[in-house]
Amino acid sequence: MPSLRPLLIAACLGASCPSQAATSATQPDPENRAPDVPLASTEQALASQPPAAPAAPKSSNVTVNLINRLVQKGYLTQPEAVELIKQAEADAATAAQNAAAAEAPAPAADELRVTYIPEVVRNQMRDQIKQDLMAQAHEEKWSDKPAAQWTSKFRPYGDIRVRYDGTFFPSGNDNTGAFPNFNAINTGSPFDTSGNQFSPQYNVDQNRQRARLYARAGTEIMLGDGFNAGLCLGTGDSSTPTSLNQTLGGSGGSFSKYAVWLDKAFVSYDAGPGDGEELTFLLGRFVNPFFCTDVQWDPDIGFDGAALRGKVKLTDNISTFFTAGCFPVYNTDLNFASNQPAKFSSTDKWLSGAQLGIDWKINKELNAKLAVAYYDFNNIAGRLSSPFTPLTASDAGSTDTTRPSFAQRGNTYMALRDIVPTAANNFGTINQFQYYGLATPFRNVTVTGKLDYDPFDPLRVSLLGEATKNVAFDKGAVNQKAVNNLGSGGGFGGGDLAWNLTLQVGKPALETLGDWQAGFGYRYVESDAVVDGFTDSDFGGGGTNLQGFTLGGSVALSPAVRAGLRWMSSNEIAGPQLKSDILQIDLHAKF
Repeated sequence: MPSLRPLLIAACLGASCPSQAATSATQPDPENRAPDVPLASTEQALASQPPAAPAAPKSSNVTVNLINRLVQKGYLTQPEAVELIKQAEADAATAAQNAAAAEAPAPAADELRVTYIPEVVRNQMRDQIKQDLMAQAHEEKWSDKPAAQWTSKFRPYGDIRVRYDGTFFPSGNDNTGAFPNFNAINTGSPFDTSGNQFSPQYNVDQNRQRARLYARAGTEIMLGDGFNAGLCLGTGDSSTPTSLNQTLGGSGGSFSKYAVWLDKAFVSYDAGPGDGEELTFLLGRFVNPFFCTDVQWDPDIGFDGAALRGKVKLTDNISTFFTAGCFPVYNTDLNFASNQPAKFSSTDKWLSGAQLGIDWKINKELNAKLAVAYYDFNNIAGRLSSPFTPLTASDAGSTDTTRPSFAQRGNTYMALRDIVPTAANNFGTINQFQYYGLATPFRNVTVTGKLDYDPFDPLRVSLLGEATKNVAFDKGAVNQKAVNNLGSGGGFGGGDLAWNLTLQVGKPALETLGDWQAGFGYRYVESDAVVDGFTDSDFGGGGTNLQGFTLGGSVALSPAVRAGLRWMSSNEIAGPQLKSDILQIDLHAKF
């Protein structure tokens, strides 16, 4: 138990002589009262004391009686009490001498008077007593530890990134209406193809500069018995899956507040044996469980659904890993179509994926990792509707829900509505309200590999690559219904293959001031190799039908803060010319 001497001295010094006691009973003096001690803490302290000492003879002096009471309660031993009384008598004698020197009446022989204690001293005494009692409470676990146990289950994390983003278009890009924004059409009212206005179009000729903010805050929660959970919130211009970037001055401008989105929320169960082996079940919304690059999946993608992830050691240097899962991509609205009593059937979209890989430590300096994955997107392709004649923009077609709920740019599209020409639409010359869906199904076979070479420890040289092919793509079938990605002669120019290769040099982790990384990469992504809504959102403005290079690097300014620079140059593969250059300057802090 920590020393209670500060408490005892404060109590003693706060006591007055009998003549003062009568005055204090009617007019309490806040300048001389003892420091406050929490009742619960005092009771705990009293309960832990030894048995009370025998009662001492009563005195007419309040201070002497108080000291004797403390001896009875066990706070002081008898020798300590005698010493305190001697000190108090000595103080009283000194006070009497001072009073006589000032020609003032001296206190009676049995009276003890305490000289004035400055307020700063009393505050220091109070703080010292509080610290002693808090330390005792922590050491003896007075609160029975519920708060400490509760907070120890949480492992918070987060990061904040501020970015300058400049997009530059060289001259020569086709700005005649060759790049329709299908996402804007499909997430709004259908486009009337019989009108005399352009559909929404992507910017291909005017440079743009933006300041962007990226922030996440989350926590891992240890539930015990193998169960864990996770929760993460993030920024973003919208709920789109591929980016948490928030454009400063966007969302209405004028310093308007920005939205915060639920980025992750999941429960997991770890059934693995440990010792380098793993078997984990995931349910909810969680980070991408697959080993991949940003050609297949954007780094900010979160997966909804259920997944199983495992790792098995084959030898001391070789282990195999696997991932499998089922993920809802889109669920049909319960009331579709909302403007008619007879509803349309559901068009739910699912992703099923599986991956098998090997991690091989070849020697002390060389490590290889290779995996093969299969991704099957069910019901993601567009389908032609039943024949009908929409009279207004709110009239629904039976396959409207097959259109993507989010897209970037590059995939090939088809018209979804089979609009019947009648007198109501002037035989097809008005009211041609149209939505668009993906012209091909997607089933990807993807190979991903990484080679780490450590000849100059702590520097590392890494080679990272990925190749994927959409094995469901049929160019002839797509050519019959494509409305974009057409060549100058009108023929379809899209494809089903994508690959990238990146060379990285530097520290594997930026942990101290001056640590650095640099890299150069090249990619080639044909129009329908991957779903454009889920691939990288930065290169070429996001999406597919792009080829070009990326050059950049990062340097640590502290263990938690880094600065980065990246230059990306891209060109369209199929269709009219579209070139762009993007410069990004980042300041990224992690905690």
